[in-house]
Amino acid sequence: MKVFKFGGASVKDAAGVKNLVRVLETVGYQNTLVVISAMGKTTNALEVIIDAYFKNKKQIPQEVFDLKEFHSNIITDLFGIHHTEVSNKVAAYFEELQAFLRNNKAPNYSFVYDQVVSFGELLSTTIIYHYFLFKGWDSFWLDARNCIKTDDYYRAANLNWEETQIQIKSETKGHQLIVTQGFIGSNSNNFTTTLGREGSDYSAAIFAYALNAESVTIWKDVPGVLNGDPRIFENTALLNQISYREAIELAFYGASVIHPKTLQPLQRKEIPLYVKSFENPENPGTAVSKGKTIEPLIPCYIVKKDQVLIRLSSIDFSFIVEENISYIFGLLHEYQMPVELIQNSAISFSVCVNNKYKRLEELVLVLRSRFNVEVKEHVDLFTIRHFNDEAIHFIQKNGRQILLEQRTQETAQFVLESLVNS
Repeated sequence: MKVFKFGGASVKDAAGVKNLVRVLETVGYQNTLVVISAMGKTTNALEVIIDAYFKNKKQIPQEVFDLKEFHSNIITDLFGIHHTEVSNKVAAYFEELQAFLRNNKAPNYSFVYDQVVSFGELLSTTIIYHYFLFKGWDSFWLDARNCIKTDDYYRAANLNWEETQIQIKSETKGHQLIVTQGFIGSNSNNFTTTLGREGSDYSAAIFAYALNAESVTIWKDVPGVLNGDPRIFENTALLNQISYREAIELAFYGASVIHPKTLQPLQRKEIPLYVKSFENPENPGTAVSKGKTIEPLIPCYIVKKDQVLIRLSSIDFSFIVEENISYIFGLLHEYQMPVELIQNSAISFSVCVNNKYKRLEELVLVLRSRFNVEVKEHVDLFTIRHFNDEAIHFIQKNGRQILLEQRTQETAQFVLESLVNS
């Protein structure tokens, strides 16, 4: 079994779906499981719907109807007049979404987020599955929620590996071409959960691990793994090969091509991962496997935008020792603040965090009871793996204030004031 993953950019419109078919025709689609993300910016649109819902729960947001029209237009472009069955199924999903928004009583934002945002993947795979049938391909639509079993940690659920493996082997048995969703799963009560943004890569790795897959291929709108995001950095270069360990390091620091959790299951069974271009499917792309650390050996640039820098200092000038640090990390965990960078001295402690769960104000209120607290929001965290003098100079010369700097043997990190603030 081969596992292919197609992201939202690859299926952003009808032309993208047709190109997906062209890719499969080029590289082969027998004995293949295809993991697909939501179409284009659907996840972003669903997040807008969620925010609008919490502002006014009595009215269905207009964005719901806009999103329905977006998918309906793709169906029309793909199927012409032969669209009744797929249109009915897509309409049923939107009816289900509206029923949830009307009837939900749960105040938990993360719970609502997972129930709503998951419709993106259900819609995209339903349309693409029916397009496969329209093309005459014998395929099977698999609801990933029947396979990917998790705990109740909404928006970043943890996997129940044992149950998940049993379900995947059972649900996929006897099928040669399978279409399923990335990103989503379900808990023991069968409520929908998600694996975190960009979690579709992780889904592909989970399926590959359970099926002892031959390989995983992530199809992107770039030639492979580059040494920087081409939307941010100029003159990026293709990495021909990176090791599992190096890929995990890059993912840990925020490289957007590969999800942080994707590599661990693949590494355990030494399943190679390929990152290739869906525009040029015959090109080799990047291979991630056991072997050479990185080829070619060049600096790799990673940026995480819209972070928060928190500086703490002791009120009475006493040392910040293990007890204080343990207390701080306990609070960061309690208030769901992913830590991106830490730095401490005798009487101060700095931490760069991601306020993805919108609990910064709660955290700061508690911290002020024991520390002097300085908060700098909307900062950017730059990381350079395999840095050299030229790479350091590139960061230093851009004119933005460096708020914090830290270097190890292989990695340099800089917290910079954002362009909005500078």
